[in-house]
Amino acid sequence: MTTLDPRSTALVLIDLMDRIVANPLAPHNGSQVVAASLELARDFRAAGAPVVAVRVERPNVTEQPPGSELLAEVAAAADEVVVKRTIGAFQGTGLDELLRARGVKTLVFAGIATNLGVESSARAAGDRGYRLVFVEDAMTALTAEEHRASVELDFPRLGEVVVAADLRLG
Repeated sequence: MTTLDPRSTALVLIDLMDRIVANPLAPHNGSQVVAASLELARDFRAAGAPVVAVRVERPNVTEQPPGSELLAEVAAAADEVVVKRTIGAFQGTGLDELLRARGVKTLVFAGIATNLGVESSARAAGDRGYRLVFVEDAMTALTAEEHRASVELDFPRLGEVVVAADLRLG
């Protein structure tokens, strides 16, 4: 069981957008990740901890592809929305400043794709001194192998890997 202080913890949801959630994903499908992420968001908001939803936009295009908005229920669950134009959520987005203004020291990550947007964001967060927690059953990748490589090899070196049922705020 992992217990986190809601006064200094934020949930960061990565790229829960129609066009990404609809992809064939593994080991968890998009609907499973969205459901787990929304449950986490409800718990975080009930505890008074912020929820930040991050979505990607392609740079240097006049129009984003269809499905580029956050899922409506994810946008509604977020206290803040950050738009990124790189793989990670920190470069040029103001995310670090937003989190520091709220006194956040610990980040809990969920979203898609485990080995891309989540891992890139987590590495940048680690470089900035945040404590990192990864919710394995609230993230997924294009293949189970890519997901497993991040969860089993990389994330334990960066922070703590948990399942949603073992995460508590209090």
